[in-house]
Amino acid sequence: MTLQLDVIGIVVADMGAAVAFYRRLGLEFAEGAEGEPHVEATVSGGIRLALDSEATVRSFHPEWRARSGGGRIGLAFRCGAVGQVDATFEELVGAGYHGELKPFDAFWGQRYATVHDPDGNGVDLYAPLG
Repeated sequence: MTLQLDVIGIVVADMGAAVAFYRRLGLEFAEGAEGEPHVEATVSGGIRLALDSEATVRSFHPEWRARSGGGRIGLAFRCGAVGQVDATFEELVGAGYHGELKPFDAFWGQRYATVHDPDGNGVDLYAPLG
């Protein structure tokens, strides 16, 4: 049997804040998702991004504790054009999210930037140069 990546899961401290952030990046969650303990959005290739509240995880793993800081998972969103990297970065930072790396032209041939989601996870924005 061949294994297939199906779900990327993130444990979130504030479901409403997490849903709002990922909606700004174009993911679609059901109406009222902000108040749910577990939500999913289908992303490219049919992979699902699942957000679970800390309480949900503790419901089946009582010893689970949030680690301090973030940076344990990274997601990357491909933008349609170089200018969209800058525009999306500015929109997110303007909405109060932490801009970790301002947009720059990377030596590997991409316009690249990083913001943090509400739980401190790195979310990269990129588009091929030229």
